[in-house]
Amino acid sequence: MEKNKTVEEYLAKQELWKDSLQLLRELITAEPFTETVKWGIPVYTINGKNVVGIGAFKSYVGLWFYQGVFLKDPHDKLLNAQEGKTQAMRQWRFESLEEIQKDAPIVNAYLKEAIANQKKGKEVKPSKKPLIIPPALQAELDKDSNLKASFEGLSLTNKRDFAEHISTAKQEATVQRRLQKILPMIAQGIGLNDKYKK
Repeated sequence: MEKNKTVEEYLAKQELWKDSLQLLRELITAEPFTETVKWGIPVYTINGKNVVGIGAFKSYVGLWFYQGVFLKDPHDKLLNAQEGKTQAMRQWRFESLEEIQKDAPIVNAYLKEAIANQKKGKEVKPSKKPLIIPPALQAELDKDSNLKASFEGLSLTNKRDFAEHISTAKQEATVQRRLQKILPMIAQGIGLNDKYKK
């Protein structure tokens, strides 16, 4: 699937939620954000830092606050979309255009608070957990010194992505299938998620 290069391209593909996304965009761009596209979706930054993003799914449109953990959330609108995984990001889901229209003043208040928090430098730094290479991947690296050298040359993020890709497989057949997919990528110095990065 081709990534969107502009917000207009993204909105044009969202027939069901186009009006809702457009209204969220209008609320956001009324503030001093820089509008960009990252990971194929609209993202709004302040001083080069991601502050808020918008996106559409089957049953809702969402507003993502990248450092939403710092928002006071007096109206109890925010949720952690991936409990246990996501530390800072918080999401606000809307199931209709009318809901966004009704909550527009609250959205404005949250946007202003998110901007203020970013300008104060409030930010959750990713935790530095140790890199744990699953045995199946380690065995392949031990067998091939060139592969091991390529793996060592990858960024820590890319190493973690490959390790997690193997360790989350629940069946041995899946482990083997995933290994066959990633070994050529490692050999070429390509990260697992490079195609999604800008």
